[in-house]
Amino acid sequence: MITHGNKIQIISGNSNRPLAEAVARELNIPLSEAEVGKFSDGEIAITLPQTVRGRDVFIIQSTSIPVNDNLMELLIMIDACKRASAGRITAVMPYFGYARQDRKARPRDPITAKLVADILTNAGADRVLTMDLHAAQIQGFFDIPVDHLYGAPILARYFKNKMNEDWVVVSPDVGSVGRARNFASRVDASLAIVDKRRPKANAIEVMNVIGDVKGKSCVMVDDMIDTAGTICQGAQALVNNGAKEVFACCTHGVLSGPAMERLIASPIKEIVVLDTIDMPENVKNNPKIKILSVAKLVAKAINTIYADTSLSAIYED
Repeated sequence: MITHGNKIQIISGNSNRPLAEAVARELNIPLSEAEVGKFSDGEIAITLPQTVRGRDVFIIQSTSIPVNDNLMELLIMIDACKRASAGRITAVMPYFGYARQDRKARPRDPITAKLVADILTNAGADRVLTMDLHAAQIQGFFDIPVDHLYGAPILARYFKNKMNEDWVVVSPDVGSVGRARNFASRVDASLAIVDKRRPKANAIEVMNVIGDVKGKSCVMVDDMIDTAGTICQGAQALVNNGAKEVFACCTHGVLSGPAMERLIASPIKEIVVLDTIDMPENVKNNPKIKILSVAKLVAKAINTIYADTSLSAIYED
């Protein structure tokens, strides 16, 4: 018996409205309006014109660029729903920002992933739905339930239609080996690793490729591409080691700073990303970029959460 809300309600912030609209279409429900504005000093102002009383509310908002504005929008919308007596509030964060600082690597480092988890909980979120966290253990930073979706099945399905025995899945660095190994098992391909190291301080990085890539098509797999330095250097190392062609894929196309210039100039033939982050038009229209939608997966997850059924079942097909 469902007691947490008598109706699904989808609300979108400004970070990725196209995805929210696509999710609402998949669920065959209207997207609820949220008036998001700013006071003259830059403070974010939120108004919810429609009632949320007793509803199972899902707020879709990635904390992508501008990160701080989008995070504050999400927090204020959560607070508005809580004070309007929503039955349950789920923060749907296809891209969870501040996740890269997930441990104290040096003295006096912050752990921002834990900080954001605490802020979301204190704001009034009852649970979080997210995708491909930078580190899976971030789920444990929350004191509320976290449903963690995976983009690999969508990406693997796309590449499996292209692949034959001459393909190799490549981890762009040692830290992504587990993710690349999982992807390789999905597409039944061999695995290679780009090992990057500095021989000494201020020295040029040495790129070693572990595995056989000569004469083969390679697909580099990562959770995100931000400034694209690692992925482009890795692609060049693969070409230098005899790779026939290089593709790249990731769940989150952050693509900040010089990313697009680097990707365009790189030997990468195609970069496949999911739409967890809304891309500007110049990126969407770039012939090197292929964007796949997560709307159907997110919609299935929302239905599953509302019905209190198994989330793992949505991957079975």
